Amino acid sequence: MVGVEIDMVVKDSLRALELYENIFDIKRVEVSSLPLGENEVVFSLYDVHFHFLDENPEFHLIAPSIDDPKTSWINVTVPDIEETYAKALELGCTEVQPVTNIPDYGVMNAIFTDPFGYIWMLHQVKKVVSHEERIQLWEDKKKK
Repeated sequence: MVGVEIDMVVKDSLRALELYENIFDIKRVEVSSLPLGENEVVFSLYDVHFHFLDENPEFHLIAPSIDDPKTSWINVTVPDIEETYAKALELGCTEVQPVTNIPDYGVMNAIFTDPFGYIWMLHQVKKVVSHEERIQLWEDKKKK
């Protein structure tokens, strides 16, 4: 068996699962029902497995916080960025960058921080722009 999953420590994995189920089309894989500090949740988001674990300092599982976010983020390409971003904000997430149209690159993106201290970037692809074209656009922009 081989694969990759993204593991994240949160204060309460069951609450986190509930939040993400209301933002994204989540498929539950495993969900425990233990006391707080002992739960874990595995779900699939667009065929990527996420594994949330309750914060438990005894096992050195320390969740980030809003005041101490971590320097990585989850980047999710969605079919409707406006709808997904609105759901996130309605459910208590904090805007970092509003939905921004970047027509030269063929995308729209937005960033929010969730109540558990994680940063999420959303993308919606409007047209495919090759890597080479993006590099050329960047180089041209630097010349101006």
